[in-house]
Amino acid sequence: MNHESTPLPSLPLTADHCVTRVLIVGAGPIGMELAVALKRRAIPFEIVDAGTIGQTIRWWAPQTRWFSSNERIAIAGVPLLTIDQSKATREDYLTYLRGIASQFDIRVRSFEPVVDIKHRDAGFTVKTTPTSGANTIDCQAIVLASGGTDFPRRLQVPGEDLPHVDGYLREPHRYFGRRVLILGGRNSAVEAALRLHHAGAQVSLSYRGPELPADGIKYWLLPEIRGLCEAGRITAYLGTRAIEITQQQVTLQSTTNHDTIEVPADDVLSLIGYEQSKTLFERAGVERLDTSQRPRFDSATMETNVAGIYVAGTAVAGTQNSRYKIFLENCHEHIDKIVAHLSGETAQVAPARFEQQITAQPES
Repeated sequence: MNHESTPLPSLPLTADHCVTRVLIVGAGPIGMELAVALKRRAIPFEIVDAGTIGQTIRWWAPQTRWFSSNERIAIAGVPLLTIDQSKATREDYLTYLRGIASQFDIRVRSFEPVVDIKHRDAGFTVKTTPTSGANTIDCQAIVLASGGTDFPRRLQVPGEDLPHVDGYLREPHRYFGRRVLILGGRNSAVEAALRLHHAGAQVSLSYRGPELPADGIKYWLLPEIRGLCEAGRITAYLGTRAIEITQQQVTLQSTTNHDTIEVPADDVLSLIGYEQSKTLFERAGVERLDTSQRPRFDSATMETNVAGIYVAGTAVAGTQNSRYKIFLENCHEHIDKIVAHLSGETAQVAPARFEQQITAQPES
């Protein structure tokens, strides 16, 4: 691909066909940060998302707080401020993203999933399917900033598709007075257990390990969950795994002696992690590596093995298991690298903003 080619105009040709220089797939924090950077450089672009702006953050339970401090997850040079200077909540950050879109006049084409990517001489033809029909976007480059937590990991046990089994924590109030069994023992599971306990649910927790993993739980949650389990206020079934789910109960099996126990449950939350969808990478012809199925890319430019297709944000890591090493705060440098390469320049990337954080962290 010629990165110094004359930019195509970002103008609609018809109601369902447009031509642009860059198509950003994903309107999460990194996608939005890249959109601002392209706008500042007057590089024409379009940005689409299968959901709404900040889609992954939107499905967090109400009032969930970030692990990272506000300055680490701020984007585009715009400070992220909260009323009491505490770590941002889900609501704080969604408001912040809407503000970024408004401040920089970024038009996100929301609820417009990409369904096909075809190569052509000067770039790519991308088909999307918004609710109104089908659109076509011709572009010279594509940036996949689609994240890595597209859907909950499957349990692979009978009954996991029953309606009372969920891979997401919903509004805690809905669980008041109900028996809730949570499967998992890391951040998502522990935070759900604590929140539902305080919301008046009867909570039990099943985790395959002999004890809750200290290195996989936010440090401020660990003492509380341990204390509640030791006091019997949250029932912990450590060293167990679910082998069958019915409408009335879950069968747990010991990971050591294979004994089973039946646990009554009105709701089952399977919070054992999330997986990245590989569909877009497959359609684009992007090569994937190792068990995480992370895309192959040049770390200096973020360009994949397919010339003209880049990857940014947590999408670079594929499906991250247990311990997350790639997260928003160590992805900001991707923006400078991509913009420089699109401009035919050598990236002048500043040192990592938060070098002390480039170690494994538990999932959000």
